Amino acid sequence: MAAFRSPDALGSRDPFELDRLAEELAARESSNRLNGVGTADDDLPPEARSLPVYVPLSHVDPYLSAETFDVEQFLLSRAYTSLPDLRTELRDYLAALKEELVKLINDDYEAFISLSTDLRGEGTRLESMKRPLADLKARVLEARKTLQVIQDEIKEKLDRRAVIREEKAFLHLLLKISESITRLESLLLITSPEDGEKDSATIGTMQIPSRMDGEVEDRTRGNRAKHIARVAAEFTQLLYHVHRAQTEPCAFIDESQWRIDRIKSTLSSDLDHLFATTLHALLGSKDHSKGTKVSEIEKSKLYADITECLRTYDVLGLWRDAEDVLRREVVREFVKKTIYPGALTAPHSPIVPHTPIPSRGGATSPAPPMTASLPPRTPYTPFTAFASKQNPFEFALRADSHSNTSSFAHILDETDDTLAALYNTVLRFIDRDMRRIMEIAEAVCVKSGSRAAAGKGEKRDGEEPVFEIMANVVWSEIGRALMDELGSVIFAAGKPDEFRKHHETTQAFARALEFLAPSVQSVEAMRTHIVYTSFDRRWQLPVYFQLRWKEIVTKLEASLVMIKLERSSSKAIAPFVTPQAAACWDALRACWSAEIYIPQLSSRFWRFTLQILSRYRTWLDKSLPPFEPNAKVAAAVAAERIGGPAGSPTTRSATPIPAEAASAESIAADDLLLHQCATAITDIKAMETQVMKLWREELVAMLPESSPSEEQGVIPEEALKHAVSKLTSLVPTLLNQIVAILSRRGCDALLSMRSIPSQFRAMSSSKRMPTEPSYFVSLIFKHTKAFFAIQTVDGPGSALKDVFLNPVAEEVFELVAQRYIYFLSAMKKTEESLRRLKKGKKSAYSLFGSSSREDEGRADEEKIRTQMVLDVDAFGREAESLGVSIEENATYRNLVEMARSSLTDGEFPDLLAPAACCHHCDIDPMTL
Repeated sequence: MAAFRSPDALGSRDPFELDRLAEELAARESSNRLNGVGTADDDLPPEARSLPVYVPLSHVDPYLSAETFDVEQFLLSRAYTSLPDLRTELRDYLAALKEELVKLINDDYEAFISLSTDLRGEGTRLESMKRPLADLKARVLEARKTLQVIQDEIKEKLDRRAVIREEKAFLHLLLKISESITRLESLLLITSPEDGEKDSATIGTMQIPSRMDGEVEDRTRGNRAKHIARVAAEFTQLLYHVHRAQTEPCAFIDESQWRIDRIKSTLSSDLDHLFATTLHALLGSKDHSKGTKVSEIEKSKLYADITECLRTYDVLGLWRDAEDVLRREVVREFVKKTIYPGALTAPHSPIVPHTPIPSRGGATSPAPPMTASLPPRTPYTPFTAFASKQNPFEFALRADSHSNTSSFAHILDETDDTLAALYNTVLRFIDRDMRRIMEIAEAVCVKSGSRAAAGKGEKRDGEEPVFEIMANVVWSEIGRALMDELGSVIFAAGKPDEFRKHHETTQAFARALEFLAPSVQSVEAMRTHIVYTSFDRRWQLPVYFQLRWKEIVTKLEASLVMIKLERSSSKAIAPFVTPQAAACWDALRACWSAEIYIPQLSSRFWRFTLQILSRYRTWLDKSLPPFEPNAKVAAAVAAERIGGPAGSPTTRSATPIPAEAASAESIAADDLLLHQCATAITDIKAMETQVMKLWREELVAMLPESSPSEEQGVIPEEALKHAVSKLTSLVPTLLNQIVAILSRRGCDALLSMRSIPSQFRAMSSSKRMPTEPSYFVSLIFKHTKAFFAIQTVDGPGSALKDVFLNPVAEEVFELVAQRYIYFLSAMKKTEESLRRLKKGKKSAYSLFGSSSREDEGRADEEKIRTQMVLDVDAFGREAESLGVSIEENATYRNLVEMARSSLTDGEFPDLLAPAACCHHCDIDPMTL
């Protein structure tokens, strides 16, 4: 390193030039800070940039004071110390530890030596202290034994007192039970065992009505209701005490059980008698035919008594007993008088009975029923068969303003419907006699908490702890009577029209009953009742569907017998043009009409709809004429374009264009095919429009939310679109046939252009240049315009003009333009060949007059070129009149370019490829 030192540094005190290096380092760091460039050390925290501090070994070293000494961690903490230095340091620390230990021993040595001398004589003192401890221990044990005996005696006395206390409480409970039984017997006027015999025969011969009528005849009905409620409360308390007393076997309870049962039976019979009497008094006041009339105050008292009775039934848990009283005293008698085998054939009395139902005449009459006019297209809702006679909004307002006298029943339209008249009689009865009672019973259950307990699934003795009057009384009796007495008439599926009418009327009746139900829970209980489910199963809906299916299919198949596409002149089947398509649409519409459709059969009618669409597609396949295969069409087009045999390669599929005009037979066949294709497309598009309109306007609302198709992962709308797409898939093929025929006829008109050169050469004496297009130009799109009824009265595709005119015209224009190019290229080739032929026949002696012939030839060529330009421009204008954009058509641009070029050009561009293909196939263009 001495070679790199400066000469001045050799003799200085700083041989390594440390001062100079420190100055350069400081200057470099300052320059970096000024330039905004930081060093790697600037990014380190302050503690990382500081040098390691030497920490000597001590007792507080964490590595030495740890429970387990870790050699590796200790060495890593001393990584800046070399091993020899670390060994020296450890030896110094060991010496310090030894010195400290010696110091500790020296400090405590004196006390350690005097320890044995200080303990002399301590044994004697310990013995003297031990002797009184044994006596003290014996006294303590004796005192403990005495205390244990006293504690046992006290515990025994306390246990005896607890038993006596429990027995006393049990005796008090028995006394309460006895007093409660005696009190209940006195309140119910039951003879006690001390005053009479205890046998059950005496109990059975008790005359409760005479007791109630004799000894309590001075009590009013309201007092009797309160009296029964007090007895029920006392009896409920008695049952609670008895339940507490039955935790242990008790002879008194066993002996008194028959009295408790007698009290319960008497209370139940008295309550039933009071409830039945109150019902008769209340319902008799509503029967004006008996001549009795009760004031509103008395009626309110009667409803209060009924409320008290129902509350008592709820307290006692006798919900089914109350329902049985209502069934026996109110509903059953009415059902027997109203629903019987001849109820639907019995004449109705012209005299309107006196009922609280408001009159339907006068200014307060609601809006006329919607069913009074023609039947609707579809049901009003998926479940309600037809509308009520009442306007629901006006009805609700009237009910709010006259809540005491108004009717809540949704009366059905009974015009020419005896079953609806019968149902209206039932609805008026329920609204008049049962609705208020059901509302009171529901309010009692809600207030007592029974409805909440039932909502949680709780049951008492295996039954619902609430009143279910609508399900167990009203519908049970009415539904059973309808099935037993009128089942052979209502459920007869042999006459589909009457069956559907009965079904929708009955469904409307069921919904009207649900409107009279006091709560949603009552409606659910009604729908899950065994009579309701049995009633639903009586409807022979599959049989009805089979009859309707046979009726619709028979009419449809009768129309589809003729397998031929023929237009009908009748305007009644619009927008369809064939009676077969109209018959299919009528079948589809019939499935969802109000006169046939039943919501419960929605899945069957939905499948039937898809089957009808599939059947129409099958009929179309059989009715349409056989089409030319695509491969054959492509091969023929290729041959027509290049003049070669069929099978030559081509990239575009089009129609074969004959070299000569078609015969009369082929023209007639083409006309028939045009009419059939246009007819099929018209019906297919009309069917698509009508079916999707039917889906949007009706089927979306009529199909249930979770249909069977949707459960299988198929959305109904997608299934319908798939069925319609099978029909619309025929449209491209039919359009191809139409385009092929129209383009063929347009190309037939081009055949006349081959005579243009000979025509102008025959008229070479005329010097006038052509100013009008050739006559054949107007014939190119003649058949296309006639097809779409343009400038004519009618045409096969007049109904398709708005949708398919533009695409068909573009396709025809493209094909005719290609054919036009081919004719022009052939003409140019022919003119070029003639020019060369004439040039080769010139002789040496024909020098005179040669210039005049050349001038005449150039003039003829100019006339021909001018005529071609006029024809091509007229051809473009004709296409523009049909909506074709000729500026964007590359084929037409090539055609214009070829028409404006000279007839004797030596070179032909790529647009003359068809002629080149003719030479490639060894076909002479002159043959055309």
